Order: sequence, then C-alpha cells, then structure tokens
Amino acid sequence: MEGKRVLVIGGGTSGNVMTVLLRRAGIDVDLVEVRPDWNVRGSGITLQGNALRVLREIGVWDEVREHGFGFDALGLTTPDGTVLHVGDVLRTGGDDLPATLGMQRPVLQRILVDAVRASGANVRLGTTAEILTEDETSATVRFSDGTEGRYDLVVAADGLHSATRAALGIGVEPEPTGMAIWRVPAPRPAGVECSVLSHGGPCYIAGYTPTSEDTIYAYLVEAARDRAAIPPESYAREMRRLAEGYGGAWDEIRDSITDPAQVNYTWFDRMLVEGSWHRGRVVLVGDAAHCCPPTMAQGAAMALEDAWVLSQLLTSGSAWDEELLTRYYERRIDRVRMVVEASVQIGQWQLDGVPGDVPGLLEATMPVLKELP
Repeated sequence: MEGKRVLVIGGGTSGNVMTVLLRRAGIDVDLVEVRPDWNVRGSGITLQGNALRVLREIGVWDEVREHGFGFDALGLTTPDGTVLHVGDVLRTGGDDLPATLGMQRPVLQRILVDAVRASGANVRLGTTAEILTEDETSATVRFSDGTEGRYDLVVAADGLHSATRAALGIGVEPEPTGMAIWRVPAPRPAGVECSVLSHGGPCYIAGYTPTSEDTIYAYLVEAARDRAAIPPESYAREMRRLAEGYGGAWDEIRDSITDPAQVNYTWFDRMLVEGSWHRGRVVLVGDAAHCCPPTMAQGAAMALEDAWVLSQLLTSGSAWDEELLTRYYERRIDRVRMVVEASVQIGQWQLDGVPGDVPGLLEATMPVLKELP
C-alpha cells in the first residue's frame, strides 16, 4: 500500500468509514466534503446488526453502543396504541451484537468524524471536486479552491444526487416511489424499549425508535405530496395533525412536536446502478450507487457494507485494476438488489392497499444479510 493515494468525495457515513478503513492500511487519503459543517444534522437512524458489524470493524462500536439504544425486538400496534405483537428480530450482525440499534444521526456522524480525524486523513470541508483527466493508473482532480491533485483511485461517496456519478456519464437517477416520510426527534416516553410500528390510520406507517436513554425519533409515512406546497414553517403543525390519528405513546410524542426546524419531510426514492459501479479510476459507494426506502431499515447498512467490501479488496495486495473494481461490483450487486427490491415491494404493497406477505419477504431476506457481504 506504500505510496497509494485515494480521494474520497463525500463525508457521509460511507465516505467516513471508507476513509478510516483505508487509513488503517497505511493508504494516504484526502477526504473532501461540500458542507462546511461536515453534515452533522438529522433526526435519527436505525442500524441493523449487519451495519453494526461494520462499525465494530472500524473501532467505534463501544461509542455507538454507549450513545445509542440497542434492542432485539419489534412491536406492532393498532393506530389507537393497542399492542398486537412484540417479536424478536434476527441478529444479522451475529449473536454478539444487538439486532437493531437506534441512534441520533448527528451523534453517529460526530463519532465517525472523530474517527476520520484520528486516522490522520487530510480533510477539506466546504470543498467540491471535479475529475479532469484519467489514465490506466490515476485520475487528476481539480478542487473548488483552485488546487489540483493526482490519485490512484477516486471513491465517490457523494450521496443520492451524486455530481460525480453524473459527471462520469452514468445516467441513473433516483426515482420517487410515491411515499414520503415525516421525521422528528423527541423525548423517549416511558416504556419505549424497541421500534414500534402501526399500520393504518391516516398514514401508511406510524413508528418510533429509541435513540438513547432519553430520546427517540418518530416518523409518519404517507403518500408523497408536492413539497413546494408545504411551507417549512408549517412542518410541526402538519406532523401533529397527522399524529392525531394515533394513540399510546403518540399522545406524548405529539405534544413534543413544536419546532418546525426539527421536522424533516422527505420523499422515498429508489435507485440501483446496474452493469458496474466504476468508470476508469472512479468508483461509487453507498447512496451514489444505490438507494431504497427505509421500509427494511437497510439503507445505511448497505452503504457501510460497500465501504467494507471495497476496502477489503483494495488492501488485499491485488492490483488496483479493472478486474478488482469489477469484483467489488460483483460481490455487492445481488445483495444490494435484493434489499432494494424488497424495500420497494413492502412500500408498494401499502400504496396498492394489498396485504402483502411482509413476514415471508423478511424471512427470505434477513438470513442472507446475516452472512458476511
């Protein structure tokens, strides 16, 4: 690995993890992130065991466990809060990790940022990158501050609307699925010990997930609306209105939704780049290559696994060539396609009002995710 130099574009989850793993192998890494604040924002995130497995690999599991909320069950209720079922969830990360962990997204990002800083990577915030030229062994990149750099590989981890993906001529774009989600952080009601979902009522799904001893994030999934028609200053009021159709813990959650700046409204998208995830010396990871609705809570896990698999290949001693980057795609595509298609299918059943076999679908997919990627 001596003398190898990599540029990581994007300081989100997959870009940060990629950076830490490459630095551990002694590879020089520059990380550029367009946001000056390094994207420390958001409400909450649900991490399945296979995501936790990767976080343990980069050495941050103890901090994640301390600041998050791990659990092994999933609860189902009627809209009025009556408990229908509480069942165990498969530990896809192995028996020594919880099945699921909820966490405040800004806290997770801060933990990953600290890991990147400690790795010795060169970080440049508020910076964008443009690939100028490529040959068989390197890429030359110009940055928004006017400087240039030459790299053995460029890893594009710049998210769902990746400018790098578009610049490479990969014409795949995210497509709305027809659903949208309201999210908000809130105090944790007493007795909330795992994710709880309610199907029916004014929304397709009403749910909440504990993210620490004191906090949760709550979410409502509905048919997608024109975002421009919903003034941001009305977000808290609108989410409270939708939450009126739910009881139980929602009575307490609803009263805490007062600050519109804390409420996020986002459409569900789907995307999968087929054929290959690289062009020349540039390779896609995470949301730049694929995305899916959070109906299986596997989006972050797939992005983390991308970084883990690619770093394994890059540090295996093999030549950094077309064959290696093709192997990366081949190791990932079937697993990611399964998750994208299953996540979209669960949402489509709800949109169509069809009682789909969600338990059967999960029974077919979750054991696959327990296997190493």
